[in-house]
Amino acid sequence: MSKVGIFGGTFDPIHNGHLITAQSVREMRSLDKIIFIPSFVSPLKAGIKSAKPEHRLEMIKLATESIEFFSYDDYEIEKGGISYTVDTLREFKKRYEHLEFIIGYDNIFEFHTWKDPDEIMKLAEIIVLRRKSSHPFTLEDKYVKSAIFVETRGIEISATDIRERVKNKKPIHYLVPEKVKEYIYNFNLYG
Repeated sequence: MSKVGIFGGTFDPIHNGHLITAQSVREMRSLDKIIFIPSFVSPLKAGIKSAKPEHRLEMIKLATESIEFFSYDDYEIEKGGISYTVDTLREFKKRYEHLEFIIGYDNIFEFHTWKDPDEIMKLAEIIVLRRKSSHPFTLEDKYVKSAIFVETRGIEISATDIRERVKNKKPIHYLVPEKVKEYIYNFNLYG
């Protein structure tokens, strides 16, 4: 039986914090692999301008190409439109028997507002990334009670900060993999 972690997001850009966290979750949860799935348009970021989906996907490819237990999928980009988790998980449930969907700590408290949250919980175990610095629960509904909280090796890197640093001509060494950094500068992303 293949145990797969699904790590979705905008990944604008993917950074070392994503990779370190994913590696940590894979080990803690004994997953065979982690699949990074960039959204076409996140319902939570529908009004925010992102780098083009093909650029975000290419950066994920570059960041994960040499890691045997990381892969990526362009399902949401190929599908187009707003990327709803439930639709993606339905598709991946056809391919894999056991899915674990990885989300950030704050997302679990908004989970009840997502499209078909009950079905999401049936399709995959919900793995919530928690850090030592995470605030106490602000809400404890059935989704919070059903989720699995894992304390990951925390590294405070923000995609927003990376975009701002590039825009302001500040270095981004050590924040993203070297090939991702080169890609950002070669295509003048965020400048």
